[in-house]
Amino acid sequence: MIRVAVLSGLGHAIFVAVGLLVYVMGTRIGHQRRHPSAAMGWVLGIVTFPYLVVPLFLLFGTRKFARPARRPHGPPLEATEGGPPWATRLLASLELAPAVRNAQVVLHADGTQALQGLLATIASARHRLDLCTYVFAYDEVGREVARALLDCVHRGVRVRLLVDALGSMRTPPGMLRALRRQGLQVRRFMPLLHNPLHGRTNLRNHRKLVVADGERLWSGGRNLACEYFIDRPGHPAWADLSYEVHGPLAAQAQAQFATDWRVARGLVLRRRRKARSTAAPALPAPPAHGPLAQWLPSGPDHADDTVHALLLAAAYHAQRRIVAVTPYFVPDDALLDAWCLACRRGVQVSVVVPARSNHRLADLARERALRQLAAAGARVWLSPAMVHAKAVLIDDELALVGSLNLDARSLFLNYEAMTVFYGPQELHWLAQWSDQLLARARPYHARAPSWLRDVIEGVVRSVGFQL
Repeated sequence: MIRVAVLSGLGHAIFVAVGLLVYVMGTRIGHQRRHPSAAMGWVLGIVTFPYLVVPLFLLFGTRKFARPARRPHGPPLEATEGGPPWATRLLASLELAPAVRNAQVVLHADGTQALQGLLATIASARHRLDLCTYVFAYDEVGREVARALLDCVHRGVRVRLLVDALGSMRTPPGMLRALRRQGLQVRRFMPLLHNPLHGRTNLRNHRKLVVADGERLWSGGRNLACEYFIDRPGHPAWADLSYEVHGPLAAQAQAQFATDWRVARGLVLRRRRKARSTAAPALPAPPAHGPLAQWLPSGPDHADDTVHALLLAAAYHAQRRIVAVTPYFVPDDALLDAWCLACRRGVQVSVVVPARSNHRLADLARERALRQLAAAGARVWLSPAMVHAKAVLIDDELALVGSLNLDARSLFLNYEAMTVFYGPQELHWLAQWSDQLLARARPYHARAPSWLRDVIEGVVRSVGFQL
């Protein structure tokens, strides 16, 4: 009996050692940089519960599929004309397509206008229509969009629909099968039960975009469900942001969709990495004058955490104000410290979040960050209605609008898409829109948490948003 116990203990120790070796090799070889708390969580989990955590790491542990590009030394990168040099040079160094001038940009003031713009974008397609969404609900809005897609098919338009398998988990499979039978090409991004070699279940596609013929783009933070567009009895529509762009930015978004469409089939990205060009896709001739905008994707298909990098740089370049609107606020320590430092050097930092969001755990996890910001001098505002919009304004220089929430999952794990607007008209519109949100919100008053509350907040923040 003693001999068996010794062998069993030795075997357990070997399994733990092998598990730690797998973690180290997987993170170092694959350039899987993590927040220290996330790394500590994985290591402690492997030591404490190795038979459970090692398989979980193999299934969920990957954070990046692309490795950092090695740009040869040469002359400094040129800034895009019309944008702040610090921002455009940074984004160029991250191997992103440059900002382009477009014929028209329309920001949607409410859900009704957003739905009209969505349906108009779909109806404008003559040859190709690509639609990517996180949630495709089986409700009034979802059915109306489905009918519009079928109308495109009947006109001879090639229609591709990409839905996230987790976000659209409640979508009846029969609805997607019916669309497929009637001519749509439909794919589900990372089904919950799939070959682990085809991707990681926790890396979700949170991008929302509709592209018609590579010329017209509809995008933003809205999913395809009623709560994002229309009021219902007892359930007012959520405050959200979306926009339309007519011009070369649509071609950049279409190239993004094409990559996501391939990734949905498996790890095609790995095989194509060497052939991938850092140059921008072929674009239609841009207008000589027009709104300047830049496509800013982020996620496992990019070696760098692109949006996070821009937000960090913006925190140190901002001179007057930073305004952030987000449904969930669980930033990493680096971004939170950067915004606190911005407050201390005189930048007015304002953060708008819903008083109560649709995710209770997110509300628990955000409290530490909100208290720290308020202590540094930031103004935190609680909206009485649900706010699902994602926007960040930096002085009068640039604004980010899109799908990315200010939490660790969106910043470091999800496939996300933002657009950087540099034009004065778009910046003025977004400043007025955010001022209207502030006018309806109430100020946040930080309170010291109880011991139990502090522990719960720490656990939720570490486990729920870092892995």
